[in-house]
Amino acid sequence: MRTHIREPQTLGSEGTLDRMARILAARNIDPAVVAALPDEPEPFSPLEALSVGMPPRYQAAVADHPQVLAWAREVAEAAVAPSRGARRQVTTGPSLLMAGVVGVGKTHQAYGAVRLLVESGVGVRWRATTAADLYADLRPRPGADSERELAAVSCCPLLIIDDLGAAKASEWVEEVTYRLINRRYNHMLPTLITTNLAIKDLRAYLGDRVTSRLAQMTTRVEFEPVDRRRHRTAA
Repeated sequence: MRTHIREPQTLGSEGTLDRMARILAARNIDPAVVAALPDEPEPFSPLEALSVGMPPRYQAAVADHPQVLAWAREVAEAAVAPSRGARRQVTTGPSLLMAGVVGVGKTHQAYGAVRLLVESGVGVRWRATTAADLYADLRPRPGADSERELAAVSCCPLLIIDDLGAAKASEWVEEVTYRLINRRYNHMLPTLITTNLAIKDLRAYLGDRVTSRLAQMTTRVEFEPVDRRRHRTAA
């Protein structure tokens, strides 16, 4: 009995290329398009990846407030490498509460601080949300797992909460805010918080439990009442 042994075909052999052409044609795929695809995707730099996740208005944000710069340095210094030779990652660190009237640049400083961390060479997984959007996402509703979302926000290595105090106060808002802040307090997770309320007015809005945690976990910065947006327009 004779056994017919087929010669192995490489990817570049004529028979294999013909078969590939037939498969692509059957799927309505132009072989020229496939050939033009790069072998590997172009890598993104950390700053490019950061810009993708930022709102367009704040993609070029630069932090220049002395206390914001000091906060970024502390967080970068606290970053640790998960293994030998790996890039240092933000895991724990201090938090910052920025208070001031609308337009003084608090949100700009917050996004600029995240950019500063990336520029310093540390890795950071972060999220940003307004307080109003946060409560909307966490409010119980059909088809949504609000507890899972709360856990995800609570455990994010770096969180920006913008406009704390802008949403309507209620017992539910106070309770959810306490659960979020308390978890981040316990795990020493860096949090950037902006508010239009004066620091002395936070207690009336957030309650004693939340303001007590914030007093212990944050450095508080009060911005001068200068509307930067109007200043830029006038210039």
